[in-house]
Amino acid sequence: MSRKSVIILGAGLVGRPMALDLLNNDEYEVGIADYSEKALEKFKGTKAKIYQRDLSESSQVKEVVQGYDLVINAVPGAIGFNSLKSIIEANKNVIDIAFYPENPFDLNELAKQHGVCAICDMGVAPGMSHLLSGFAASQLEKVEKILIYVGGLPKVRTFPWEYKAVFSPSDVIEEYTRPARLIENGQVVFKEALSEPELIDFENVGTLEAFNSDGLRSLVYTISADYMAEKTLRYQGHIDKIKVLKKSGFFGTEPVLVDKAEVIPLEFTKKMLFPSWKLGENEEDFTVMRIIVEGMAATGKRKRFTYDLYDTFDATTRIHSMARTTGYSATAALRLLDAGIFTSIGINVPEFVGKNEKSVRFILEKLRERGIHYKEEIIEL
Repeated sequence: MSRKSVIILGAGLVGRPMALDLLNNDEYEVGIADYSEKALEKFKGTKAKIYQRDLSESSQVKEVVQGYDLVINAVPGAIGFNSLKSIIEANKNVIDIAFYPENPFDLNELAKQHGVCAICDMGVAPGMSHLLSGFAASQLEKVEKILIYVGGLPKVRTFPWEYKAVFSPSDVIEEYTRPARLIENGQVVFKEALSEPELIDFENVGTLEAFNSDGLRSLVYTISADYMAEKTLRYQGHIDKIKVLKKSGFFGTEPVLVDKAEVIPLEFTKKMLFPSWKLGENEEDFTVMRIIVEGMAATGKRKRFTYDLYDTFDATTRIHSMARTTGYSATAALRLLDAGIFTSIGINVPEFVGKNEKSVRFILEKLRERGIHYKEEIIEL
């Protein structure tokens, strides 16, 4: 039987780890497409077929995916929704990790018309955060609380920011500026990003600070709970530094006049911050996440599900932790589709996959095989 083929759209941070994972032991034929010739250079010397394409063009997306069985959509968020639409119109099943602001469910009818199974937001967070929340929620009669803490950080703290962007720096600034959606008393509420700071202790890491961020995404609409929040994790002191920038107008989007030239503060801030936020190729990072789900079980007893992740830079493969935890979640989900374990036609999000325990155990096992371990604890309260 011939091998299945997979094409990855986007050669960014997680593109190479995903390609290498799928190419291992000649499991799949793999293609990689991107507009950037420099990004594609990373794949020279691998067995991946390379395609330089403008993935903001629907016709080029459809052309490049046509000869492949499965697709992973990993393009930048700005073009992610449209590329997903083009993939669906090409009748290809897809795992989507493009972090776009649009609602993927707007493509649900289109996916059903084309007989496509799409699993969207299938990274680490959103992704595994939602899948495990969905699994825990499916084991409860009533969900009282879902709380997700997550962060990717450099192992070495360097002044002044003690932070490096393990994904797009522009998306990081979005975390600091976009209002956070939470659920309180069963209703959606909006709170300022960086609000409600708290200190949390983590094994292997120590004490980190957490703040409200807009990471619940589909969970706001797909799971009914009394309280839900996602909080981003940073080293202590980072929140106050960002608040100084924010309150001083450095994230502003309206032009200001500087020596007769119009300058957009946010664009200036990006130019100044991004070089110092760049994570070096061999710079070690780690990913830490804690998911807490509480509620009433069918037995009439309250239960708490806790999942903890601590993952680090892989010194052998030289792959960053955020790339590992994101990329291998996506390739595990792709294998899930290929194995025929999850086949729901239409737009799916990880919490839908999480309702099927066989799917959850399959993905957790694939991650364990790659050295990524989620520690599970279930207790009665």
